[in-house]
Amino acid sequence: DEIEPMARHVGSVNTIVNEDGWLIGLTTDGPGALKALADAGVSLNGKHVVFTGAGGAVRAVAFAVAEIANPASIAILGRTSAKVETLVADLSANTQVPIQGGDLGNDLPSAMAAAGVVIQGTSVGMTPEDKSTIIPARLLRPGQAIFDMVYRPHETRLLRDAKAAGCQIVHGIDMLVNQAVLQFERWTGAPAPVDAMRSVAADALAETAP
Repeated sequence: DEIEPMARHVGSVNTIVNEDGWLIGLTTDGPGALKALADAGVSLNGKHVVFTGAGGAVRAVAFAVAEIANPASIAILGRTSAKVETLVADLSANTQVPIQGGDLGNDLPSAMAAAGVVIQGTSVGMTPEDKSTIIPARLLRPGQAIFDMVYRPHETRLLRDAKAAGCQIVHGIDMLVNQAVLQFERWTGAPAPVDAMRSVAADALAETAP
């Protein structure tokens, strides 16, 4: 019956709420990522935010960042120029934040030099390719916040490199849990059992690890 504006911009819903017979579609992926960042003490206000990747997960989080978090700018770096151009055009048309697009192969060093917050949204570093990273350690610097959406392994090579470089890190499982926390609270109107949800998620991921 209704789609919330952010979900309409993203182009997908992951949650449907029944309010007195009126069905509302929304997305908690982007807000869940923002909650993960906030819980870790990372502010995006006035920061230059760099995304690696231009797929569906990045799209959801980028719209949440642009619409809610008040960044100074957003850069989208990907390998497929058509995907990057489409996402940049959609963000530019529907938000007020300056948006740039770029190529991961050529533009990563300059983007990282300006980045205050980096959100890694590709599958690089995911088990079983957990020795891989899309961002060379030499491009990381103290004071940056690095959020890797990959949640298996718990600590990716990128996050290990970031920790060693003095960056603040945010784990992928925090987004996974928090998007579900927001779903639970919209469905029930009650506070979510966050610790229990995190424990179950961690156990399930451990059980499915190869």
